[in-house]
Amino acid sequence: MSKLIAELIRLYLPDGGWLPEALAQHLRGEASLAIPLATPDGRTRAMHLAFHKVRNGDEAEHWSRLCAVANALQGELDLPAPAVSISGGDAYGLWLSLAEPVAVAEAQEFLALLCAAYCPELKLAPDAASAPVELPPCLHQASGRWAAFIHPGMGAAFTEESGLEMMPPLAGQVAFLEGLKSMDAAQFQQALATLRQAHGVAPALLAVALPAPQRAPAPEGLLLKDATLEDIIRHLHSKNIEPTFRHIIPAR
Repeated sequence: MSKLIAELIRLYLPDGGWLPEALAQHLRGEASLAIPLATPDGRTRAMHLAFHKVRNGDEAEHWSRLCAVANALQGELDLPAPAVSISGGDAYGLWLSLAEPVAVAEAQEFLALLCAAYCPELKLAPDAASAPVELPPCLHQASGRWAAFIHPGMGAAFTEESGLEMMPPLAGQVAFLEGLKSMDAAQFQQALATLRQAHGVAPALLAVALPAPQRAPAPEGLLLKDATLEDIIRHLHSKNIEPTFRHIIPAR
């Protein structure tokens, strides 16, 4: 548990914005908490985008939308890979980490431009950058299923049920997070400037849907791609995780 909490602190949690025991209860499924990612003075070092199942749409449309945004973050904006999660309900999540806090208004602008450019169908909430979130892993109270961070190559397997029946092993959750990097201040500002310049959008106009730009084919090695079973098993073994999600204890 301590390693998982350390990774969540490293990537997403603001200083002093949470209580250790309450967070531990949340991660154990004893309580589901809406955890604030923004500080009282209006700054944040994490951003979350939820991609809910599309009513009357293709079964995997919400996964396709997430992939388009995630690959654009890396392939076009040159940002570190985000974490990917399932909600336990009907949604996937993308989690972006910043090395240094930014103003909530600036984070909201970034998310609005990002969605307008690469997923204009996504209805971004006006408080997306400041609203508390249920940070994985945790138990979704309505569905009784678990939210969890996942290997992106497995994402398409959760299009029908975006949750796990059992609590995910903590070692596996740590393994999915420990290789992730936070975007530094220069990377964030460069990506924000690129989005502003490409679309000529002033902050007052962010509510207007923008046309999606023409995208080049995603380069090899991006976080999200169509993974084969062999790809997934190879990656999990590199993290000392069996495909069953049991942690491998190294031989002595």
